[in-house]
Amino acid sequence: MELLKVVNLKKVFPKTKEPAVNGVDFSILKGEVLGLVGESGCGKSTLAKCMLRLINAQEGNILYKDRDLLKILPKDMHRMRKDLQIIFQDPYTSLDPRMRIGDILEEVFIIHHSFLRGRRKVKVIEILEMVGLGETYLKRLPSELSGGERQRVGIARSLATDPEFIICDEPISSLDISVQAQILNLLMDLQKRKNLTYLFISHDLGVIASICDRVIVMQAGNFVERGLCEDIFRKPKHDYTKNLLKSSSLLS
Repeated sequence: MELLKVVNLKKVFPKTKEPAVNGVDFSILKGEVLGLVGESGCGKSTLAKCMLRLINAQEGNILYKDRDLLKILPKDMHRMRKDLQIIFQDPYTSLDPRMRIGDILEEVFIIHHSFLRGRRKVKVIEILEMVGLGETYLKRLPSELSGGERQRVGIARSLATDPEFIICDEPISSLDISVQAQILNLLMDLQKRKNLTYLFISHDLGVIASICDRVIVMQAGNFVERGLCEDIFRKPKHDYTKNLLKSSSLLS
């Protein structure tokens, strides 16, 4: 079943002439992991932010449950954000350094008017345990955590609203190699346990090949190739895809 559909989405920043996202179309099926891959600066993160209206696109449609996210009122989009979440790339900048971890997570419930005050702390602890942390982290500041622990908090924050769809925007690229596999395994375990749908953005084709059902290859704001992961990685058609695979040692 189609969960989300993007139609002719276009984003041009005022200071540039070339569109960062150039009229792209795609859909995401419920429960799948769709990979979006391309070099840095190709428009992947811009597309992700447009999809959640963190920045505004100039043209197109984003259809979620038969509603166009680009046309609904801000108050309705606020309600929709419970279902649509994002995990940011950098756990060092995505968490408020002045707030303790318990407060960071409880803030989500306050913003969305979820749970009474006495219940919120219990839910925060449940979410922390879900990502492999626990009650001992409630009073800690982000500066007291490792990069992997911070990203677990970021994942916990995205889960707090019990979403249906999560954009994973390069969620392991800023982490140490030794921690990347742990976070990736956590994300895939959560996806299966909670039947989540992911748009997984990465420049690491090895990661995409190991976890995604389908993949879209993006170059300079355009989609140049798409299909099942096994087909794209076994027999790529576009020269850009072939070069990406060669540079990742996934194509001889």
